[in-house]
Amino acid sequence: MARIDKINEEVRRELAAVIRELKDARIPMMTSVVAVHVTNDLRYAKVYISVMGTEEEQKKAIEGLKSAAGFVRREMGRRVDLRYTPEFLFELDHSIEHGAHIDALLKRYSK
Repeated sequence: MARIDKINEEVRRELAAVIRELKDARIPMMTSVVAVHVTNDLRYAKVYISVMGTEEEQKKAIEGLKSAAGFVRREMGRRVDLRYTPEFLFELDHSIEHGAHIDALLKRYSK
């Protein structure tokens, strides 16, 4: 496994823990960190977030995460030992929602 892959996985794991600790009503409990892609210079990290809920709830969750980005970055700086703590760019990921939809379709048509 390449060094950047290890960094991506460690940041993803710790970021998921930090997000679970946030006390923002806009961020539901069913918010998952699907993947993290940190740039090679460690300055930025694109974070793919999955939120189970309506489109409006998903938008509010991303807004909540963006408003908490400073806190999240400080907390990540304490938890992950990197030369730089990346700036987090949150983006919705629909893969889990899409998978659940496909699973429902398969169950419906397999009867």
